[in-house]
This record gives sequence, structure tokens and C-alpha cells, in this order.
Amino acid sequence: MDSENNNHSVATEEAMSADSAAPAPDGRDSVAEITADRDRIAKEKAELQDLLQRRQAEFDNYRRRIERERSELLEFASMDTIKALLPVLDDFERALKVESADKEYARGMEMIYQRLFEALRKLGLEQISDEVPLFNPHIHHAVEMVETQDHPDQTILEEYQPGYYFKGRLLRPAMVKVAVNA
Repeated sequence: MDSENNNHSVATEEAMSADSAAPAPDGRDSVAEITADRDRIAKEKAELQDLLQRRQAEFDNYRRRIERERSELLEFASMDTIKALLPVLDDFERALKVESADKEYARGMEMIYQRLFEALRKLGLEQISDEVPLFNPHIHHAVEMVETQDHPDQTILEEYQPGYYFKGRLLRPAMVKVAVNA
């Protein structure tokens, strides 16, 4: 009987160890497997959330870059359009300097010039001010240099063609005559 008891206790131990490895009677896995699955799913969830955040950041950066490029393209196109209109503005200025026998005609030309200049100004065109009495190579183009002792060196004597900024950027430098001391 001892041998039978011994065999029974060995069988009971084997059954208990088999029960811990086998699914529970209600169909659930063991606690260790459930914990491992939970950890794996939590890790996958964290990885997917990280991937989602990265994709969202990439998309936001893409959207900002596209908007910036679109804005730059529109500004570049506006700049080219206004640059093409500058000769017309120059012609108006030259025409207004010429004396006309018909005062009404001259007044009409002046009004058209004012409206054109005002419309361009609203778009961002600014004339380089004549208040800068000294030559600045960044905003002036010296067409003529005259040696003289009557004026200080690098003084602008005459402006042949006005220069313009467009939205703070130099669109066209002013063409000027500059005094040079020998």
C-alpha cells in the first residue's frame, strides 16, 4: 500500500504541475501568460502612440512648410509683377516733369500717377527715401561719379532713377550721381 500511496502522491503532483501549465477549466490562460500578453499589448500601444505623435508632428511641419512656400511664391510673384510696373511708374514721373500747355491733361496724368503709386504702395512698394544724403552701395547704384571739392565725399548729388523696396526687401536700387573728393 505504501507503494500505492507513493504512486498516488506522484500522480497528484504531476496533475498539479500539469494544471498550472494547462489552461484553467474556464478557458483562461495562466496569470503569467495574461501578464505577458498585457505587457506586449501595452508596449505595442506605446509604440503606436509614439508613431502617431511622430506622424502628427511630421504632418504639422509639412503643412507649415507648404504654407511658408506658398506665401513666398505669392510674394515672389507679386515682386515680379511690381518690378515689371516700375518702368511705367518711371515714365509717369518723367511725363509729369514736362511742361504741358493743357493743364487739365497734366492734372489727369498726375491723378493717374497718384492712384497707381498708391495702389502699389498698398501692395508693399516703398520708395527709397531721398533723405539718405550719402552713397550706400546696398541701396544705391552709382551711375556717375564726379570729382568735386564743393561737396563732402560720397554725397549724392542727383538721383536719376528712384529706388524701391518691396515689403522690406530691396526691389531696385536708386541710380545716382555721387561726389568724389580727389
